Amino acid sequence: MDKPRSARPTAEEIERLVSGQAPRYTRAEVAAEAGVPSELSSRIWRALGFAQRPDDAVAFTDADVAALRRVRSMLDGGVLDEQTVLRMARALGQTTARLAQWQAELFIGAAMPEERAEGDLHALLRTAQALLPDFEHVLIHVWRSQLAAAGTRLLAIADVHDEMVPTRVPLAVGFADLVSFTRRARELDERRLAELVEGFESRASDVIAAHGARMVKTLGDEVLFTAHTAAQAGAVALDLIEIGELRIGVAYGPVTPMMGDVFGTTVNLAARLTAIARPGTVLVDERLAEGLDGHDGYALHRIRRRPARGLGVVQPYVLRRSSS
Repeated sequence: MDKPRSARPTAEEIERLVSGQAPRYTRAEVAAEAGVPSELSSRIWRALGFAQRPDDAVAFTDADVAALRRVRSMLDGGVLDEQTVLRMARALGQTTARLAQWQAELFIGAAMPEERAEGDLHALLRTAQALLPDFEHVLIHVWRSQLAAAGTRLLAIADVHDEMVPTRVPLAVGFADLVSFTRRARELDERRLAELVEGFESRASDVIAAHGARMVKTLGDEVLFTAHTAAQAGAVALDLIEIGELRIGVAYGPVTPMMGDVFGTTVNLAARLTAIARPGTVLVDERLAEGLDGHDGYALHRIRRRPARGLGVVQPYVLRRSSS
């Protein structure tokens, strides 16, 4: 006779195991306990990316009350207004949602046995609960370090601009694109495709970080990076191209930093150069080529002018390592 299988963990069990607290409050009660207007409380939860709960659902914990009280304290201090708080909540929600999804996938893939049973799920949750304090400590440490790095970048920009956070700043912007990704996606199974994308992103991230540049985002088969100087961007691009089966476009000019991303004509130009580039080559625009002039280690070859959608005709240069 087969042994009865354990019931799968419920969403409530998972939430309680991870948060360490049981829900005690409805939506109106958590706002009242924290001293935050109910409408603002609802807007904050939506900005964080959480689903709207029914008015009578007991879904909030003492930790939620404590978090809202901190929000109220920031508002009472007069440093932040409601709009800024909501924008920060949106940034926090979107970033941590992706982080949590990514970490959960990695953890389950590493800890879950090949032959899965219902009881394994409960064991997996207990293991996760035991590791949570370490994860939390490392998360806060890395976040503080990244915040310090972001502050340093802003101070460097402020040294050459009147505004502390200028709306347009000169940066080198680069795209690195996996060649023939659509074809390979059809040829590979899901596991091998995931390994290809993760391997590409991992190696690209290492190269970009090694040169002190910044990976802005990944788009599956493409990464977007920025650098403060032409030489820095050139070094990143030439190291990236050695990963293999890539094409890269880099442009230098004013960009608008917003929501952790970058926007503007310079970004569009870098994307168009990437589309023009042949596999295994780096194309740069005139301004980046001018910025590399006189720097050792770089060789630039001017090619014929090309039309770039939405930007008119542009003058690309092929960037290679100098043979000297």
